[in-house]
Amino acid sequence: MKLEGKCALITGAARGIGLEFARAYLREGARVAIADINFAAADLAASQLGEGAIPIRMDVSEQASIDAAVAEAIERMGRIDILVNNAALFDLAPIVEITRASYDRLFSINVAGTLFTMQAVARHMIARGGGGKIINMASQAGRRGEALVAVYCATKAAVISLTQSAGLDLIKHGINVNAIAPGVVDGDHWDGVDALFAKYEGLPKGEKKRRVGLEVPFGRMGTAQDLTGMAIFLASADSDYVVSQTYNVDGGNWMS
Repeated sequence: MKLEGKCALITGAARGIGLEFARAYLREGARVAIADINFAAADLAASQLGEGAIPIRMDVSEQASIDAAVAEAIERMGRIDILVNNAALFDLAPIVEITRASYDRLFSINVAGTLFTMQAVARHMIARGGGGKIINMASQAGRRGEALVAVYCATKAAVISLTQSAGLDLIKHGINVNAIAPGVVDGDHWDGVDALFAKYEGLPKGEKKRRVGLEVPFGRMGTAQDLTGMAIFLASADSDYVVSQTYNVDGGNWMS
């Protein structure tokens, strides 16, 4: 029960990694706001998770929605002790085919969404006193470029940089800001990634996923459950002396 009595807000929590984090935090004694642009999915997830899970509508690309969601989470839970910036969008294309619409959408959600949700929650934590924990979801894609994934890689590199700067700025208030950089994580998200690679690399469906799984030193793709230990650590008192770090949880894909 490392998070007993704590209140967490997780963005993009209606499915995948965010939902698994919510499930883990509830097991550790926290109350969790399941925030998602798809409120019906958030509501269903919260009902399945049971007592302690609260569904909230949230679009991290809209400032008004960020402010309203943070305010609702505070009203319904009393406070926010933990924020997980998990909401993100993926796309890929060769450099000569990247559209400004795709670029704007990815940066709006992955970077601006992370920054301004972090800002809104940090303001609350500072005003309330007592510190807090902020966890940003980066990616191994933020550690290096990829030929077809330029924009997504750039957004996740920005998340790593924001984590460093915000961590240095907010630790004086007792707010620890750190990040998790997953590798290739199996699930609905990677089914979509696989389809995009199939389009541009001429591969049959499922082949890219099979190949990247074989390339992981651990021997397989990750799962959302593989990330929960780090998510609990960074949300708990065990990480009180950890500031501005991005932890790779990727089966050995990247060393830094």
